Amino acid sequence: MKSVTRIHVLSATLFLILSFLLSANSAFAETKTFIKEYTHHAGDEDSRNSSRIISLREVKRLILEELGTYLESHTEVKNFQLTKDMITTLTAGIVSTEVIEDKWNGKEYWLKAKITANPQDVMKAIDNLRNDRVKVKELDELRIKTEELLKENERLNKELKTAKGDAKQEAAQAYNRNIDNLNATEWYEKGYGLGISGNNTDAEKAFSKAIELNPQYAHAYYNRGTIYGRIGNYQPAIKDFSKAIELNPPRLAEVYYNRGVAYGKIGNYQQAIKDFSKAIELNPQYADAYNNRGVAYGKIGNTQHAITDYNTAIVLNPQDAMFYFNRGIMYGKIGNTQQEIKDYNKAIELNPQDAEVYFNRGVTYGGIGNYQQAINDYSKAIELNPQYASAYHNRGVAFHQLGNDERAIENVKIAARLGDNIAQDLLRSKGIDW
Repeated sequence: MKSVTRIHVLSATLFLILSFLLSANSAFAETKTFIKEYTHHAGDEDSRNSSRIISLREVKRLILEELGTYLESHTEVKNFQLTKDMITTLTAGIVSTEVIEDKWNGKEYWLKAKITANPQDVMKAIDNLRNDRVKVKELDELRIKTEELLKENERLNKELKTAKGDAKQEAAQAYNRNIDNLNATEWYEKGYGLGISGNNTDAEKAFSKAIELNPQYAHAYYNRGTIYGRIGNYQPAIKDFSKAIELNPPRLAEVYYNRGVAYGKIGNYQQAIKDFSKAIELNPQYADAYNNRGVAYGKIGNTQHAITDYNTAIVLNPQDAMFYFNRGIMYGKIGNTQQEIKDYNKAIELNPQDAEVYFNRGVTYGGIGNYQQAINDYSKAIELNPQYASAYHNRGVAFHQLGNDERAIENVKIAARLGDNIAQDLLRSKGIDW
């Protein structure tokens, strides 16, 4: 059975955006470079490292504000009807900052950094990204958190100048914790960008560093969990999602949802159902949670509950092909072939490039003796995925049912060469080489 297991953290859309921006620009594309400097006057508690952390955060803010002002003046961005803060927030998730030069003399830390980007490409990326509400909210929360940490840092620095005795010691401890939190945010941002670009190994390391610096960083646990889930390391993913739940971050429904996905991946469908149910309780409009709970119900044989959940998912999002595909599978299990085919037809209408839907519809047509239509569907699946061994094998079976054994053997041989064990065993039993 094919099912959706969407993990809401590192958007494929954003990955494509970033890849596009970081790739070599077209010969006709005009890039712009925005450069800013920042000098941090070190306090009594500051080291080179703490001064660098503060300076880097501040200079990033300055560059992004300048870039945001530049973009805001363009007609295309004006048409998006975004505030300057939102433009800056989205841009931060698209571009990267490069340190050009820095100096430290024990009292002052000076840093120069730049962002180089093609404004037209950035505007296109913003247009795509602004429709991803989950990503927009994540990036906005990151911006707000950074601003709060910088303000708190400034307040504590002033307090340290006048505090004495125990009060000074407490302020110093609070200041150092705040620096660690700022540094954790920096590592979190690195992990975020690395995850978007598909560098899972380094993303995991960056999130781990953020957690080391701030063990209460719920988002870092959540995002590291999604990285673990992406690479199939489900037990650590579950552990991270559980820790995030314990810390009670915003958008808790998504954390339960993703933990449910991880439990489903290791075959613990009962726990998956509990987590999807909790996600639905927190967000009754969560279409993916209904869909995946339907998958889990189907895995434990509760077909009616699965169909009910798919029905709800379709009502909430009638344009998702996968919901119809999964419901079609369930209707097939209870023998409602007519509704099964109807759902596959709708899935194909919404996503005509999914080879597996054609394959499943071919299986259904073959099951009711419509072998020619089955062959048509297997052929389409093969056209979309030329390595689809099972489709070749099943098409061979359908040709056999129509009395065309020459075409049948030809297809089964291809399936065998592609590694289909059933096809290989069948040919061996007939003494046929492939």
